[in-house]
Amino acid sequence: MMTKKKVIQIGIVSELTGLTERQIRYYEDRKLIFPDRSKGGVRKYSFEDIQTIIDIHTKLSDGFHTVELRRMLAPST
Repeated sequence: MMTKKKVIQIGIVSELTGLTERQIRYYEDRKLIFPDRSKGGVRKYSFEDIQTIIDIHTKLSDGFHTVELRRMLAPST
């Protein structure tokens, strides 16, 4: 499915979301998003990832903590 294909670089994600590249990398550092990496180490995101990033930003703005978000985003087993 096209929404799951990871082809979008972080600069474009930044433009689409209005977030800085630093904010996006912070979400990755906090284990909230998981971009693929090219052989050269370039982060690649999907449209689905972009929606998740927007959702994360909204929830953080609403007062959630990254630990809570990690639990919310974790796949249920």
